Amino acid sequence: MEFDLENPLTSLKEHQSDTIPDLFASESDHMPSRNFLHCLKSSDFFVSFRQEAISLILQAQYSCNYDPFISYLAVNYMDRFICRQEIPQGKPWILRLLVISCLSLAAKMKNTHFSVSNFQGEEAGFIFDTQTTHRMELLILDALNWRMRSITPFSFVHFFISVLELKDLSSSQPLKDRATEIILKAQNEIKFLEFKPSIIAASALLVASNELLPLQFPSLKCSISSCEFVNKEKLLKCFNAVQEMVEMEWCESMLDTMSCTRTPLSVLDGHFTKSESETTGITISTTTITNGSTVPEIKRRKLNSYYSSK
Repeated sequence: MEFDLENPLTSLKEHQSDTIPDLFASESDHMPSRNFLHCLKSSDFFVSFRQEAISLILQAQYSCNYDPFISYLAVNYMDRFICRQEIPQGKPWILRLLVISCLSLAAKMKNTHFSVSNFQGEEAGFIFDTQTTHRMELLILDALNWRMRSITPFSFVHFFISVLELKDLSSSQPLKDRATEIILKAQNEIKFLEFKPSIIAASALLVASNELLPLQFPSLKCSISSCEFVNKEKLLKCFNAVQEMVEMEWCESMLDTMSCTRTPLSVLDGHFTKSESETTGITISTTTITNGSTVPEIKRRKLNSYYSSK
């Protein structure tokens, strides 16, 4: 049966009320460790490794027209794996093998056909046979304790929408769609790895409601922040980070538009910037794997004033 990111603990179409406490109780088991977050902040290698891996995963999504949830699940597996498993430096083939294996596992969970051949060839620089990929998949499964039904922010969206008590139920789908876009985007940012999936889901819905239902936003914020499972301090911090990400994306979009419409003379008025084919082997733990902008300053809208009034 296909794994549903919105319902990781049940095969039913709708959440059951008794699964909600279990979701909140188990979500930390599906997050990178604090030690990994420390490594990311202190090591350029891990930052570069993760960025390149995500880039390859997104390339696969677009070139093969995969469900974006497959890519999301693959990145989740990768983050959880590299926080538990030492990644040797100077072995670039490991990154591609890890990406292929995480995508393969995610595709299996979503009952989607995945072909390793799509990621092989001269342009890739590395060739992996089926046995090598299978061994890497087993290594990932072992590191993740076979917890492949990941609890992600999508697991909490339905719950928080029900908490909102919307005046117009028809607005729930647009809110969910916008929150989904934000959650997918947030996965690319390292700063969001410190937040629990539930906090990311709540923050994404708050930002979406601030955009789509601004008049109802104060009451919607109260509904979520008063939830017994939510840490208000973490929610505020995550909300501000999500809001900043969304505004930065909007600014970059505006700059792209300006660069296409401004005349050559007007462009000069300002300067805008955006920010081994050979056989080799390596041992990871006990398993050997072998392979054949500056942007205009903007004033962010924060929740501080709302929380201080409570």
